[in-house]
This record gives sequence, C-alpha cells and structure tokens, in this order.
Amino acid sequence: MSNNPEVLDVNVDPVGQVNPKVPANTEKTNTFHTPAHAFTGDDEKDLDVERIKSLDDEHHDDFTIDPFKPFDDLPPEGKHILTIRAIFVGLCCGALVNASNVYLGLKTGWTFTANLFGAIAGFAIIKFLSKVIPQSWPMLGGDFGPRENNICQTAAMASGGLSNVFVSAFPAMYQLKLLGATPKDDYWAIVALAAVSGYFGFFFATPLRKFFIVYVARELRLIFPTPSATAMTIRSMHQAVTGEAIAKMKMKGLSIAFSGALVLRVVSQYAPGILWDWHFFTWFHIWSKYHSHALAVESWGWFLEWTPAFLGSGMLVGLNVSISFLAGSVLAWGIIGPALVHNHMAWGTNLGEGTKWDGYTNFGSLSLAACNKDWPSPRYWLLWPGVLVMIAVSFTELILQYKVIYFGFKALYRGIAAGLYALGRKAGRDLTWAKNAGSQADEDLVEDSAAPHEQVKMWMWAPGLLLSIICICIVLGVQHDMPVGMSILSVVLAFFFSFVAVQCTGVTDITPLTAASKASQIILGGATKGEHWDITRAQRLNLFGGAMCNMGASQATDLVCDFRTGFLLRTPPIYQWLAQGLGTIVAMFLAPAMFQLFATAYPCIIDIDAETCSFGIPSVSAWRATAVAVTDPTFPIPPSSGYFAIAFAIFGSAMVMVRHYVWVGRLEWMRKYHPNMMCIGLAFVLAQTQYGTAMTIGSAVAAYWQHKNPEHFDVYGYAVAAGLIAGEGIGGVINAVFQVAGIAGDKYGSCIATPAGEVIGCQ
Repeated sequence: MSNNPEVLDVNVDPVGQVNPKVPANTEKTNTFHTPAHAFTGDDEKDLDVERIKSLDDEHHDDFTIDPFKPFDDLPPEGKHILTIRAIFVGLCCGALVNASNVYLGLKTGWTFTANLFGAIAGFAIIKFLSKVIPQSWPMLGGDFGPRENNICQTAAMASGGLSNVFVSAFPAMYQLKLLGATPKDDYWAIVALAAVSGYFGFFFATPLRKFFIVYVARELRLIFPTPSATAMTIRSMHQAVTGEAIAKMKMKGLSIAFSGALVLRVVSQYAPGILWDWHFFTWFHIWSKYHSHALAVESWGWFLEWTPAFLGSGMLVGLNVSISFLAGSVLAWGIIGPALVHNHMAWGTNLGEGTKWDGYTNFGSLSLAACNKDWPSPRYWLLWPGVLVMIAVSFTELILQYKVIYFGFKALYRGIAAGLYALGRKAGRDLTWAKNAGSQADEDLVEDSAAPHEQVKMWMWAPGLLLSIICICIVLGVQHDMPVGMSILSVVLAFFFSFVAVQCTGVTDITPLTAASKASQIILGGATKGEHWDITRAQRLNLFGGAMCNMGASQATDLVCDFRTGFLLRTPPIYQWLAQGLGTIVAMFLAPAMFQLFATAYPCIIDIDAETCSFGIPSVSAWRATAVAVTDPTFPIPPSSGYFAIAFAIFGSAMVMVRHYVWVGRLEWMRKYHPNMMCIGLAFVLAQTQYGTAMTIGSAVAAYWQHKNPEHFDVYGYAVAAGLIAGEGIGGVINAVFQVAGIAGDKYGSCIATPAGEVIGCQ
C-alpha cells in the first residue's frame, strides 16, 4: 500500500511499511536488509523457497545497504529503457488498478496504488516479450533489466492515479445537485478538471525530487518505505536466474489470487448470502421461526463478508491497523449507536414492517431525511465524530512534522548561497561565507544517482507549471463560475498540501489526502462565507476547490515516490518523468469513465435519497458533510454529536502525542500496541462493520504465516495480497458491466440467506 491506510481516502500500495525489510523510522546510521531472495545464485531450475533460503544464507549472510545510497549490485542493462513495451504494459497494469480503485473506493473509501502490481505483473509480461521478440527490435524485444521494470512500474503508478476524487468529491457534488443530471452529461468538464489538476501536481512535483530525495532525505530520514520496498522487489527479481525464478513464484501467487478473487466477486453476485456474505444472525432468526432478537444485531451490520480485497488489505497493514479498525466498529456500531437509539437520540427505519422481517432496521441512512440535526440517523450522528477525529489526528501528525518547514528554508538558503558562491567565482571573488553556508555536513550528503544530462531541466517543467495554473483558473472560472481569487487560493492550498503530503509520505508512508482535502474545504468554506454567496454556489466552489487540491497532492506524491524508487535503481529521472506524464493522460480519461460506468450501473451512488445501496460510499459522505457544514449559515450538526465530536477529537490528538512523546526510549515497544486513531475514526464514518472483520482475519492469517514460514511469506505474501485486491476490483467492474447489460445478480440471482431478501433485495 503507498501507504498504510490510516485515512479515509488514503492511497494504498501492496507493499506498505509493514514490510519488515523497510523500517519506517530509520535513523541515519540504520541500514536496509535485502529481501531473503536478493542474491545472484548458480544456474538452477525449479527453485523452491527452502533452496532459495539456503543459497541466500550461503552467499549473502550479512549483506546490508545504506537506505540513502543507490543500489550498486544491479545487473548491466542497455540504454533503451524507455521502451514501447514498458510504457504499454505499465499503462495496462495501471488501468486495471484504476478501474479497481473506483469500485473499491466507492464501496469502502479505500484506494490502492499500482506499485507492486505494476512491478510484478510488468516483470512477468515484459520478460516474456524479451524472449519471444527479436533483439533487433530494441523498443519491443531484447534484454530486460530493473530500470526498464521501473519505467513500467512508473507508468502503472501514473495511469492508476486520480481515482480518489471519483469516489469522494464528484459523487458528493451529484448528491447535492451541483452538477448535471448524470456524469455522462459532464464527462468532458470532469476530464478537463482532472487534466489541469493532475498536470499541476505532475509539474509541481518535478523539482521536489532534488529537495526530498537528495537535499534533505538523510536529515529528515525520508525513507519512503513503500517506494523503497518496490525498488528492492524489482532489484530482487532481476538477480540473475534465481531472481527470475522468484519473480515467477511471485507472479504465480499474484495470478492465482487475482483469478480467484475475480471469479468469486462475479459469481457471488448470484448467491450473495451463500458465497459472499454470511449473515449468522439472520440464520438464527430464521431457525427460531422468525421469533428472536437476532435480527436486531443483524440490523447493525454484524456479519462476515468474504471480501478478497480486505482480506488482502489486512495481510498488508498488520494486526494493529486491522484491530484498531475493528475496535472502532465495535465502539461505533456495537456500543454508541445502539445506546443512541435506546435513549431516543437517533432513529432508524424499519424496512421489514408488516412482514416476517419486522424489526430489520436501516441505521445507516444518509438520505436528506436522515441528515437532520433534530431527527438524525445513527450514521449521521456518528459521521461528525468520525470526520472530526480524522481531521484532528491528521493535523496533529502534520504539526509534529514541523521540521520540514525548517529544512525547507534551510535548503533554500543553501541553494541561494551556493549560487552566490558560483557567481562570485566567475567574477573572480572568493565568497567564503557563501561556500560554507551552501555546504552540507558530510554525514548529511546524499549522492544523486542521476547525471546532469539525465535530469529534468527547468525549461521542461516550469512553463508547464505556469500553464497548468492558468488553465486551472480558466477551467474553474469558465465551467464552474469560480472567481479568479478563489481559484488562486485553491492553487496556493494545493502547493502547500502537496509539499506536506510528500514529506509525510516520506517519513510515515501515509499520504494525508483526507487532512489536505478537508483542510482545503474548511479554508475555502471560510472564504465563501465572507462573500455571502448562496449555499449552492458556495458548496460547488468548496467541493471543486477541494477536489483540485486532492488531485494535485495525489499526483505530486506519486511522482516523488516514483523518483525515490528510480533513485535506488539508478533510473534516469527524465525517463520516469516522461512515463509519468504519459500515464497521467490515461488516468484523466479512464477514472471519469469508470465513475460514469458505476454511476450508470448503480444510480444510488449519486442519489442522496436512496435508502439502500450496494456501496457504502463513506468518502462521499465525509466530503458532502464537510461541504454542507462549512457553507451552512445554521449549524447542521446534532448538538450532542457536536459535543462528543469535539471531545473525541481532543482525545485522538492526545493519543497521537502519547505515541510520539511517551512511547520513546525503553517504552518504544509500546507503539505497536498503540491504537490507530485514524482507523477508529474511519470506522465511525463507514457503516459497514464487515470490512474491519475481514481485515482482522487477513492480518491474523498473515501474522501466522509469517511466524511459521517467514521465507515463504516473503516470496508469496505481498504478491497474493496484491492479487486479491486487484482481482476483486476488476470483478466489481465486470459486475457493473453486467448490471448495465441487465444480466446481474439482482435479476437472475437468489437472495436466500440474506436479511429481508424478499423485501429489499440483495444488498
């Protein structure tokens, strides 16, 4: 996961800081241990994991590397690494992840990056092409090395991006009636905003490579865990014959998991109560001849769902995140929610009234009737504490990373001093003070792996950045009636939050898109209130401005992460930059198209009045609620919910402070048991408890697997998890196509063993 999924719409890549080879908090003197299979062995066929381990122990017992130095043991590679095959395969891998993300994001609020999927799948496909296509065709055939693999992975990362706002901001706009009737009517307007925002982040992040990867990487301990783990995975797969054998095993695990998850997701829609969801309490209700209290428990969403994506996600994030998520669900939907209903502070809707399912109640509605401060649904009441604690925790984490501002000004001062020293030498003057001020301590120096001719020149990115800002003002002004001043404010916010998001990702492996987006909405909400605009216009500008900041920060972070992977693999940045630029073109057309497909297949996604929906759309709820709150002249939050939200946010911030300042030194071992407040807050927003349960099962399986056979897990674990995630996502896309074609499970399937199946259908 790019990042540990600690925030609602965080981008996640299936490597994550849980990788034991990539410690997230590495001191300057720390080293990376190579994966157990990263070595050059003898020519061998049909290697199994135990033989690989024995060879590794024999040849590379104590091999370690400096995390701030490029790899020195890479195999030789030709000069043609920006190839047609690498770009095409990477774009296809990223497109699969992009389509998968729209499904998974609408369903759960979680999106995943294409790092590991692009690296492993790209290796398998291009390695095959390198053998069957003649070497005389250098752009299609010939040798295949780690840097070309990195180009493929970079293209996948780019084309898999920009999906985040299509599972959050844009559906919220349609629910608030701020755009046209359907996404099909607004397709080109949406593409235009995605293009200018995506390329703003792309151009803005280009010069950040020097800053974050070279200048301050060692001083700020910017490990970038996921990109570093991706580089090590690519490196290990290219270690002579042994590396290829391990890559085959990884691809085999990924392929089987992908295929199984895809088939299960498609087939299960025709019998969800048997193949997908196990509603134990509904079964108890049926077995007791419809005279039990089990249906009351079922009404709060307590059932088991065999979702491969969240079983795989649990394998990646570890027990702490999974258990925190599950604990938040128990607190919100097992304790607080029922207490609210019992004390007549929140109300549900009886969906089975007058039938044998009488008592089956919907407590998760966010329809206009349920979003009422005097008569709220439990989900609307719990939404505000969840959103506020996520914002508070995110901003507390950002404040604790204050050093980036200091080092930013320090690096700027060093750069100016170095420039003055160079000018002084040309003028025949020795500016000693400038030489000293422009230098770094030897222990803080990071040698750039790229030669000057391999760098992206200023003339390549600076005009593009200026043009993208102008285009943002034009698109927002002409298409959405946003004044230039508000557009410029959105751009300034995007600058700031993109910078902070990259830094946070480098240190913590968490991209704080939720914090950046919500902060942008709050600031823009204050600005629109000062203009005394009507609520509809204020909400439109609030959501468009927040969406632009989100897309800019997302693309900027993706590019810098790719630069970090390329730095370790010694890939010329100019080639990565071109691959990222091409991938962004695919993303800006594909993500809106996928959103249009799902909105057509499941209209409830964009209909706030829908009582039931196959998708939880938690990110949509959070964005919409924030936009309504910051633009409403009245206070739309139930008073009791508001008071609890404030107390809960203070508690969440305090817990972050405890983790940073109390669990240190001899008590640092406590950090792995410290509850993850982001995931607890997410559980308040997400009214589906089954995801926390599935993640915990996946984490428990991974922990047992890793404990019993760590070498086997090291080869297969993350590849299997990546396949499960992508497989369910693509299966969801196929289901959407079936829904549009009229052959989906709601027409030909059975609702047997699902709650109130005859009354409301399969959900």
